[in-house]
Amino acid sequence: MTTKPLASRIALVTGASRGIGYATAIALAKSGAHIIAVARTQGGLEELDDAVRAEGSTATLVPLNVTDLDGIARLGAALHERHGKIDILVGNAGVAGPSSPLGHIDMKAWNETMGVNATANFQLIRCMEPLLQQSDAGRAVFVTSGTANKASAYRGPYAVSKAALETLVRVWANETVTTPLRVNLFNPGPVRTHMRAIVMPGEDPETLDTPAQVAEAIVPLCLPSWTETGKFVDYKTGKLMDFHPPS
Repeated sequence: MTTKPLASRIALVTGASRGIGYATAIALAKSGAHIIAVARTQGGLEELDDAVRAEGSTATLVPLNVTDLDGIARLGAALHERHGKIDILVGNAGVAGPSSPLGHIDMKAWNETMGVNATANFQLIRCMEPLLQQSDAGRAVFVTSGTANKASAYRGPYAVSKAALETLVRVWANETVTTPLRVNLFNPGPVRTHMRAIVMPGEDPETLDTPAQVAEAIVPLCLPSWTETGKFVDYKTGKLMDFHPPS
């Protein structure tokens, strides 16, 4: 019997109830990881639990909005008490935000988009780094977007929040470069998700890759054998770069 590459490893995935997060959780479970699944939607988490069990693995379900910063801190404390470490962090939870000119966007929408896409990931880093450093091969992957670099018109809150995320993650990678922890960014490009359908309603979803296809490309970044840090991994081209290149 072949040993699964992530057997006995613990993987925390945010936005795990659907889309790329859901598919990544299943792909990591298939490789043997125990999944700490974080999402707002209880029903989606329960579906994920069934799918993870079907792959012969297990999950801990955490119904939590990532903007609940105290909740993230409590989760970190609970994971420390139960496991003493985590091995993998996939920061995937994100919102599209409004598609409007900057002058038409109210502060509530701005703060929500920045809160989910940037601030929540800052809190995840603060609260989960001590646990990742207890792993012999901690791995962190954050899902970004080409919009961060394009500064696309009418996509301001999303573009700015993803640009902030990219800088945040690169800073963390630089701070931890001499440790066993490896920290990277992953750009999936256009994917057949609910969020994509909202932003691009006229697009034929059948022309896009599925979350399951994208998730298979995230798994290698989570393996103990992955050695790169501070890199930008582009799904469409398969390229590994030092920073997010102009599109």
